[in-house]
Amino acid sequence: MNWKQLLSNKRLGLENMYEIKKDDRTEFQRDYDRLIFSAPFRRLQNKTQVFPLPGSIFVHNRLTHSLEVSSVGRSLGNDVSRILIQKHPELAESHLTEMGAIVSAACLAHDLGNPPFGHSGEQAIGTYFSEGKGLWLKDYKNTENGDRISSLQWNDLIHFEGNANAFRLLTHHFQGRRKGGFVMTYSTLASIVKYPFSSSLAGNHAKFGFFQSEMEDYCKIADELGIIRLDSPQGSLKFARYPLVYLVEAADDICYQIMDIEDAHKLKILTTTETQDLLMGFFTEERKEKIRKVMSLISDSNEQIVYLRSCAIGCLERECVRIFTEHEEEILNGTFEGSLIQHIDDLPRKAYQTCSDTAYERIYRSKDVVDIELAGFQVITTLIDLMLDAVTHPERAYSRLLMNRVSQQYEIQAPKLYDRVMAVLDYISGMTDVYALDLYRKINGINLPNI
Repeated sequence: MNWKQLLSNKRLGLENMYEIKKDDRTEFQRDYDRLIFSAPFRRLQNKTQVFPLPGSIFVHNRLTHSLEVSSVGRSLGNDVSRILIQKHPELAESHLTEMGAIVSAACLAHDLGNPPFGHSGEQAIGTYFSEGKGLWLKDYKNTENGDRISSLQWNDLIHFEGNANAFRLLTHHFQGRRKGGFVMTYSTLASIVKYPFSSSLAGNHAKFGFFQSEMEDYCKIADELGIIRLDSPQGSLKFARYPLVYLVEAADDICYQIMDIEDAHKLKILTTTETQDLLMGFFTEERKEKIRKVMSLISDSNEQIVYLRSCAIGCLERECVRIFTEHEEEILNGTFEGSLIQHIDDLPRKAYQTCSDTAYERIYRSKDVVDIELAGFQVITTLIDLMLDAVTHPERAYSRLLMNRVSQQYEIQAPKLYDRVMAVLDYISGMTDVYALDLYRKINGINLPNI
């Protein structure tokens, strides 16, 4: 792969149209602005990141997390760009100078496809089909027209993935239909596909990059940008990772791990001493002494943790920039394995792993987090069950009532069953936590309007 081809400001769906610019923004900055002002991005403010949505103490939701990831992603992109241009001065007039803007926009979009109730929402959707009431769809066939879910489409459902859903959200509804919506650049879209293969290759980790419905779009992007296509079983597609995906992934890895530790301190799940010890683990003794001198000037324990957190993020950001630029050739050849974090120096890597282990034991398995996951499972599986019954039996009176609640942007009356099922998942995954819970209560007669 080569940088000149990899970085393109061509827009998916507007390839043959000339768009008059009314300002001095680059196309990648325009991507960022389109995302910031979009309804799906605003809805992230009411979607769980890890902890239950805040009461008196503010912790991260999907929106604040995405903004922070975008900020770190911009730094990663800018720093990598500066070093690569020093190595390849012939690229000084290329889009390589805009790498920070591309990564920043992609980071902003990376969680757009996640359903309500955190990562448990993804699991709730997948297991509804793989081991729940949705199993009936696997063998369903319309006796009149033979319409059914294919084996490849079935893999999309049982491995439902927020990353693939983000790519669908940014491409599916508007691409090729009309000017408007997202209509993102090829490079920004490629940067969010963390797992560039189809769901039939998801395996036990249940990760993939695009649904069957968006496979052609990804192939078009890959061909345009020169992304390497890898060998894969018949009926499946697999590509090398688009290089900027490594930077988007690193920004996400850095933010969620470090910020979850800070949130746990605010919620008193971790003590101040425990949190300080975890974050100090990233530094040499010499660096620790300098950090302690600054911390001695800060009296508030929360602000001390904020300073420590910023130092840890800076350490990880510099390490990831170093790994990316040192392994540029492998990344461009599609032979680099693992994430950038996995290749950083031993000291920060071990500290990161310690934070990860602590988060798993003390945070992700805490009572409040598990309670949200349990509630999310119940809410999401109930909504899917009722909506799928409605789109497969639209002639029923109750089905008509349910379908009348759904906005016309969702194709719940599409001719093909797979498209109707995906429209149901579009509708439910786009909900906020509060909206999904409110709808669940109304459908079950727990709450009534204006009562």
